[in-house]
Amino acid sequence: MNTASVPGPRTAAALAVRRRKTETALQRVHEAIAIIRREKTQVSVAAVARRADVSRTFLYDNPEARAVVATAMAEAGEHRSRLIAQQDDKREATWRERALNAEDALNTAHAEILAQRTRIGELLGQIRDLQAEWTEEAIQRITTENTTLKQRVRQLTTDNRTLDERLKAARSNLRFQDRRVADLEARISDGCGSFAGTCDVQR
Repeated sequence: MNTASVPGPRTAAALAVRRRKTETALQRVHEAIAIIRREKTQVSVAAVARRADVSRTFLYDNPEARAVVATAMAEAGEHRSRLIAQQDDKREATWRERALNAEDALNTAHAEILAQRTRIGELLGQIRDLQAEWTEEAIQRITTENTTLKQRVRQLTTDNRTLDERLKAARSNLRFQDRRVADLEARISDGCGSFAGTCDVQR
């Protein structure tokens, strides 16, 4: 009878010690997550286990610890998603603005080239029609102006080609940003599923 009654208090004491250790470990887990959030570092099972000085097994096996870590990871994922979306929106807006500016400049160059070519045609017609009546000085002046206009057209054509290349580059950058956003969203979705219960806890 005496030996049978001894394990009771010992078992109760052992259970009490285990509960206290568990509660202490849970407290350290909460504190570790709070520190990680303040430092704005990535929340992960390994990071929490290292900060809280607990095993990963404890974080997986203890329901409260698992729920706390899962919630923290889900919130961190949402925060990263918002930051990435904001950064990509800013970059996309910048590239869209550059693309629009390049397109406007290209349209302006086209219009100016057309106007210059029309002017050259008019001057050439004047030279042909009135060459017999004009003085040598007037002919020389018109010829010089015509040469200047041709040079201007060549320069505008070169500028037009450059603007067209910039526009293509801006559009290519926009497509790259769209692919990058889709890739980041896919990676975030994959990261959410890498920790058991994360998405369920978030919902």
